[in-house]
Amino acid sequence: MGATGTPGETGNAAENGNAAETFTQEQVDAIVKDRLSRERDKYKDYADLKSKAAEYDKQQEANKTELQKAQEQAESLKKELAGLKEQEKTRGIRKKVSEDTGVPEDLLTGNSEEDCKTQAEAILKFAKGSKYPGIKETGHKSNTTSPTSADDLSSADYREMAHQIFGRKE
Repeated sequence: MGATGTPGETGNAAENGNAAETFTQEQVDAIVKDRLSRERDKYKDYADLKSKAAEYDKQQEANKTELQKAQEQAESLKKELAGLKEQEKTRGIRKKVSEDTGVPEDLLTGNSEEDCKTQAEAILKFAKGSKYPGIKETGHKSNTTSPTSADDLSSADYREMAHQIFGRKE
């Protein structure tokens, strides 16, 4: 040990003319022990502070999680409300077009007033067409004066309709 009490040091302090104090191993141990105890005293409540900080962080995380849950729920409810408002708006449009055109509201599937009106016009055009969709009107008159219902159609009318459906003529 050298003049300062560290191993490997030679007596450089004595060579420079400074009288340095030398320590015995017991004295060095006492100095180190004293220094370590002072350092430990600085941080003696470190474990307690560390556990409190961990507990605080855990509580903050729990609060944050609750806040996030509440925000997600609020966002979900906003989306649901917007969807319900859109459905109500669409239902109102369909009701208005139904009242204006006479087409049942259930048959309309459009989401805008223009779409619903276009659908209603197409439905009305289809409904005013021939009695049998896809069958040409031939102007064939039956033997009766004027048929007023399907019951009044003659067998010749039924034959004509069958020929149109099946494409055979006899």
